[in-house]
Amino acid sequence: MLSRQIASKLRNFETPFYLYDTALLRQTLESVVYESKKYGYKVHYAIKANYDDHLLAIIREYGLGIDCASGNELRKAIEAGFDPRGIVYAGVGKRDKELRYAIEQKILAINCESIQELELINQFSAEIGTITDVALRINPDIDPKTNHCIDTGQADSKFGISYEEVLEHAAEIKKLQNVNFVGIHLHIGSQIRELHVFENMCNKVNVIIENLERLGFTFRFVDVGGGLGVNYDVPENEPIPNFASLFSIVHNHLAVGDKEVHFEFGRSIVAECGELITSVLFNKTTATGRRLVIVDASMTELIRPALYGSYHNIENITSEEEHNVKYTVVGTACESTDVFQENVSLKKTRRGDLLALKSAGAYGMSMASRYNLHDLPGAVYSDEL
Repeated sequence: MLSRQIASKLRNFETPFYLYDTALLRQTLESVVYESKKYGYKVHYAIKANYDDHLLAIIREYGLGIDCASGNELRKAIEAGFDPRGIVYAGVGKRDKELRYAIEQKILAINCESIQELELINQFSAEIGTITDVALRINPDIDPKTNHCIDTGQADSKFGISYEEVLEHAAEIKKLQNVNFVGIHLHIGSQIRELHVFENMCNKVNVIIENLERLGFTFRFVDVGGGLGVNYDVPENEPIPNFASLFSIVHNHLAVGDKEVHFEFGRSIVAECGELITSVLFNKTTATGRRLVIVDASMTELIRPALYGSYHNIENITSEEEHNVKYTVVGTACESTDVFQENVSLKKTRRGDLLALKSAGAYGMSMASRYNLHDLPGAVYSDEL
């Protein structure tokens, strides 16, 4: 990864900070655009993964739309120059002011996640004398074979409208005068590495579309979400996710006629281009013999390990030692769960060494907090070095 190649330069910056390899980001964007164009697919970037201004400016160059999960994300996307007509807005708990703002912006679609939400959008749209384009976010009840904390498409999930509920209330839904049904949206989960799961998704979508059309619904597009995983274990072996295989699977199994097919990728676009760089503060050994490396980053900069038990490959990028030692890498937050990794093998590590936590470009900075009144981490970009 980039940090190893430029380790000496990184000593000039105050840690902890995020290092972004903008060349890798561009290569990833080139791949997703090239592969999607083979089938005429539309790609949106899930801005929740990382809303860094510098990265958004690069992503905008490649013509991607935006997938938002809050009113502030929607506002951020518009202020960053993305065309509202390429923006979709999902989320189970949209506030009234967020819905009103989305309606006013005339975005591509509000992805509705409950019948009450549909009724509210219809009411707000009627009040201002407009018709709002919406997509039905259907819960397809599919096991995505991923971390249970980030699956979103099983029957008891809070996300989406129950397929059975849509069928039961189809007649009432169709009577809503101020909403225009333009799409179907599904998202089954995140960090999916078993691609056969997407085959199951396509088969389920085919049935859903067929049954809804039989009831008189018409749709312009099908949004199959994202979820394509990245290689957290050995990121050097797969710096760019396998977009080609995913698109091929969808092409071969999704049967929706001439409807547009949309995707929403967040992690798979930005995860591998980002690393969290942190300095070693102290070494100590516990009474049980566990060797601790205490770094100046913590769960406030990268919460995924504490929140999900997620793995990030860690490397000492400045040690000149030849042999490795097993350590537990911990952060500065006043929480026992503030552990980046147990029993990680690192070159012998001393105070002042720089460690890189890899594949941290997604859900790193965007989930950072100021717990313990920590400062938010800075950012360093390869194209500015």
